Amino acid sequence: MSAGTGGPGREDPARARSQRREDRERSRASGPPGGRARGAARGIGSAWRALTADQRLAAIAALALLVSMLLPWYQETGNAIVNNKLTPIDNSKNAFQVYSFVEAAVFVVSIGVVVLLYARGRQRAFHLPGGDGTVIIAGGLWVMFLVFYRQLDKPDGRHEGPINTTVGVEWGIFVAFVLGAVLAYAGYRIRAAHTPEPPVDDAPPAETTAAAPTTRRPPADWLAEDETAVAPRPQAPSRDPRPTDGELSVDDPAEYRPPPRRS
Repeated sequence: MSAGTGGPGREDPARARSQRREDRERSRASGPPGGRARGAARGIGSAWRALTADQRLAAIAALALLVSMLLPWYQETGNAIVNNKLTPIDNSKNAFQVYSFVEAAVFVVSIGVVVLLYARGRQRAFHLPGGDGTVIIAGGLWVMFLVFYRQLDKPDGRHEGPINTTVGVEWGIFVAFVLGAVLAYAGYRIRAAHTPEPPVDDAPPAETTAAAPTTRRPPADWLAEDETAVAPRPQAPSRDPRPTDGELSVDDPAEYRPPPRRS
C-alpha cells in the first residue's frame, strides 16, 4: 500500500528543481546574445533581491574594494637620463600596475566575496567552515593586514641604467584599508544575524507567514460574579464576670500569706 501511495509518479523535489535549473541554463545558452545578456541581468537582479541587508553591505564593500584597485595606490618618483639630460619622473600607479602577492590577495578576496554572495542569492547550498560571516570577517581583516604590511614593505623602484626611481604609497591604498574594515564589519553583522544557509539548491527563501490574530478574552467582571459565601466566625461563649466560690476575681487582689518560719 505504501509503495503504491509513494509510487513512481511522485518526483523528488530536489531532483525536479535541479532539472528545471538545467533546463533554464540550457535555454539561456542556446538563445541569442541579447537574450543571454537579459537573462544574466535578471539573474543578478534576483540574486541581489534575495540577499539580506547585511549581505548587500558586504557585496557593496567587496565591489568597492575591487574598484579601489584602479585608484592611485603608489607613486613612483626618481630621475632618468634622456638624451644626456636629467629628467624627473613622477608617476601614479594603481594596484594592477605594481602587481605582487599583496595586490593579488586583495583581488582574490574581493572576487571571492562577490562570488560567494552571488551564489547565496541564487540559493546555492554549500557549507563554509565557520559560516559565511566568519569567512567574510577573515577576508576583511586579511585585506587590512595586507595594506598595513604594504606601508612597511613598499614595492621596489626601478634601477635600470639611467633610470633610478623609488615607490611610495598614495591615498588610494588607504581607501582599500577602510573598505577592508567595512567588509569585516559586514561579515560580523552577518555572523551576528545567524543568516541560515540554503538547505538545498534553488530552495525558496523562508516565507514569514503572518500569525493569525488571537482573540483576547475580556477581563472578568469580578463585581458581577457572586461573592463566595463565608461562614460566620464562631464566637467564644460569654463568661459570667462574677467569680464562683474559691475563684479569684480578676479585679480583686490576691491575699498575701507570708511563708512559715523555720524553728
